[in-house]
Amino acid sequence: MGVLMSKKQSVEKVQKVSVVVSAFKDGLKDRPPPARRPEAAEAPVEAEDKPPEPVAPQEEGNKPGASSSQPPPRDECKVNQEAWSRLRDGKGVEPEELERANQLTPPAFVRPKRDPDDDQPIEIPLEKQEQPVNDEICEICEVWTAEDLYPCRVCTRVFHDGCLREMGYLHSDTLEDLTETAHTATGWSCYYCDNVNLLLTEEEMYSLMETFKQCKIIPESCLVSDEFLHYKHFVSRQLFEKQLSDEQEEEVLGQFSALDHEKKGSIEWADFLYHESLLVLQKFRSENSLIRLLTAKEKDRAKATFLGLDQDKDGLITGTEVQKAQHTWFRKHTKESQSCNVSISHVGPISESSPASSGSGKSRDKALLSTEQDDSRQVNWQEFLKESVIYILAARPNSAAIHLRPPL
Repeated sequence: MGVLMSKKQSVEKVQKVSVVVSAFKDGLKDRPPPARRPEAAEAPVEAEDKPPEPVAPQEEGNKPGASSSQPPPRDECKVNQEAWSRLRDGKGVEPEELERANQLTPPAFVRPKRDPDDDQPIEIPLEKQEQPVNDEICEICEVWTAEDLYPCRVCTRVFHDGCLREMGYLHSDTLEDLTETAHTATGWSCYYCDNVNLLLTEEEMYSLMETFKQCKIIPESCLVSDEFLHYKHFVSRQLFEKQLSDEQEEEVLGQFSALDHEKKGSIEWADFLYHESLLVLQKFRSENSLIRLLTAKEKDRAKATFLGLDQDKDGLITGTEVQKAQHTWFRKHTKESQSCNVSISHVGPISESSPASSGSGKSRDKALLSTEQDDSRQVNWQEFLKESVIYILAARPNSAAIHLRPPL
């Protein structure tokens, strides 16, 4: 009996709902259609209470069509201002390819912020190798295509060469360097790691830009030796309130020669900016803070270098060996040594029988051994890393220029 009552109640509910729906449909049919409002009255209700804004009369030069045919000229001041803004944002020179409509959107670089414990000591165990694994998908398009991905030698990011071209970070003259070195011991740095200026905080970048402005350095321009020397004199007067000595001038000219790797009498803006950025890091950051900037790959290379120099396995090397290691961070990639897979960041001892030790490299080592003083002090792993960290960071850019020359 209860079941029969439940079915009866369900039928009654369905009938009531059907009646309500039918009544609602009948009401919509009997409802008159809404009157169409004029197009002028389709503005929001809030706008009807506001008085119309006065329209300024157009001058002849501002009439439609007049300004579109003749764009306002860009003066030199505006061009320099845009260059300063790109420098502040860490973007550098804007490639011409970015103006095309089919370009991918370049990443927005965010300058780092220092943590309160940046200057605290940090222990990097020598025996433990981190052995980082590269990412599996392209950093830009997030697609996996196996052998077509090119890894960065500093971080774990990987990229497609086509994606890099679409981003404007790879051109025809740099494509060959990427394809020939990315999968070798020489390696290739991605656009994140190549630009060491991105390591500066906003405060450090502001200080560097103010120095450029006071010395009338024009961003994105090449510098000749006289301009470079004048800038160094200005910085010396600002920081130490004295002129450079003759010996210091020789060191400045030696650094200029190291930056002018093509020996054309001028240095590129990017090389000058990277050099000055490294000096800012060296001035304002502690060694512990700089060590925190190293990637796992860089730490593993430094460990391999120290272990290679520690022949008797007592955990100590000499100060002279530290200097030699710092200089070998700058064994730049050349066509002669390319087949030998000599790493641009290789800091270990290179045997005399190696092809990389022949020619100019061998003569350079002899000159180094003849000019450096014998440093017999004992250096452990942690001290070695603190003394070498700034030169490890200086070896990140792909440019063949030596952005921070170690002292002889």
